Amino acid sequence: MAMPLLLAPVLTWVFRDIVIKFVVFAAVFALVAFLVPKAIVYLGSFINPGGLSSAFGAVGPGVWFFLDFFQLGYGLPLLISAWVSRFLIRRLPIIG
Repeated sequence: MAMPLLLAPVLTWVFRDIVIKFVVFAAVFALVAFLVPKAIVYLGSFINPGGLSSAFGAVGPGVWFFLDFFQLGYGLPLLISAWVSRFLIRRLPIIG
């Protein structure tokens, strides 16, 4: 008879803290995963590719070696998406 009395606070804690936080963070993750590609498509129309093309055309071959060596083409999109995700998550009143 004492076992349910001992387990009630533990189960209450598990439900209130762990399950609710999991649901909230899963919803935030789903929201960010849905909105970031939409924001990229929307903001992509404001970027002028001609300016970027001329800027990268002025980069010398020695610099290109290090950019390729450090996988800038792979890391830069990861960094930008992480910054956008951090920006969006900090604007949520639940998290902030």
